[in-house]
This record gives sequence, structure tokens and C-alpha cells, in this order.
Amino acid sequence: MAGAARRRSGLVAQDRMLEEAMAAIAEDGLAALTMSALADRLGTSGGHILYYFGSKDLLLLEALRWSEAALGEERAALLARRTAAERKLDQFLELYLPRGARDPRWMLWIELWARAPANEPLRRAQEEMDRGWQDDLERILTAGVARGRFAPVADVAARASELLALLDGLSTRVVLGQRGTDRRQALSAACSAVERLVPPL
Repeated sequence: MAGAARRRSGLVAQDRMLEEAMAAIAEDGLAALTMSALADRLGTSGGHILYYFGSKDLLLLEALRWSEAALGEERAALLARRTAAERKLDQFLELYLPRGARDPRWMLWIELWARAPANEPLRRAQEEMDRGWQDDLERILTAGVARGRFAPVADVAARASELLALLDGLSTRVVLGQRGTDRRQALSAACSAVERLVPPL
């Protein structure tokens, strides 16, 4: 029992660190996040954080995984709803796009993309997280075509990949704060593109 309690305590501590790391990124940006700054926010030591994560890179990767896991649960709930496929697709877009220019999850994604080509573990982690979004989007498109809500799609996987690439581009523009691209405008552009790429019947 004592061992189980310690494991639960460790998981709570890790979740607290990841939550605080995401909050710090949203407030001050990724560049300002250091182990010592995070330790100050948590009222602990940098060594204590390193005990759980080993390095800043691993902390950032785990923070992104933690955030993506929560979104994965939201996607699962979305897929389980008894709503029309086009409504599910709209809600998928809303989940995917950043909440604003300081969205910490998207700041981490951009950092991961920059580092992944030279880091095999990061590349594998990226592919794993990307796969979840791809699979769920394919399910929405396949169900929509089968139920006569969307026009037939010759290659659902390719169309889903095309949509995700578009969303990545729009999301990057939002996070970088590029003029004329806030969340509302990005969502409008995404919906317009979806109507062309996955036309309703």
C-alpha cells in the first residue's frame, strides 16, 4: 500500500509540474521557461524536477504529451456523440486550432517540429501524437461518406492528411501572431477549406 501511495503521489507531482510548465509557457513564452524558474513557481528545487524528467527537453515533451492526452479524451468523447458528421468535423477543427497567440501546446509543437529531424525519440513521439489526430479525422470522414453526409472521397487517409497540413499552417500563423490570422479567422478559413475538400451532399 505504501508503494502504491508513493506512486500515486509521484504521478500527482508530475501532473502538477506539467500543468505549471504549460501555464508558465502561456504567460511568459517558451524561451523564458527554465528549470529554476519552474522550480520557483512550484516552490521546489530544479533538482526535484530533474528527478522526474531528467532534462528540460524531456519535460517539454512530457508536457506536450500530457496536453495531447487530454485532447485525445476530448476527441474520443466527440467521436462517441450522436451528432451529424459535419458537426463533428467542425468540432474537430475547433479542438485542433490554437486558442490564441500564446497557446502553450502549439508553442511546444513548433519547438518539437524544429528539433525532431535531428532527434529520433522526438520524431517518434511526434509521429505517435500526429497519428491520433489523423486516425480520428479519418473516422469522421469515413463515417460522413458512409452516411451520405459528405461526397465520396477516393483516398480518405490522403484527404485527412491534407486537411491536417492546412490546419498546421493556420495554427502556426495564429501562434506567431501574424497579422490577419487570429483564432476566429483561422477557424473561418479552415471551415471554408473543408467545404471545398470535403463537400457536403
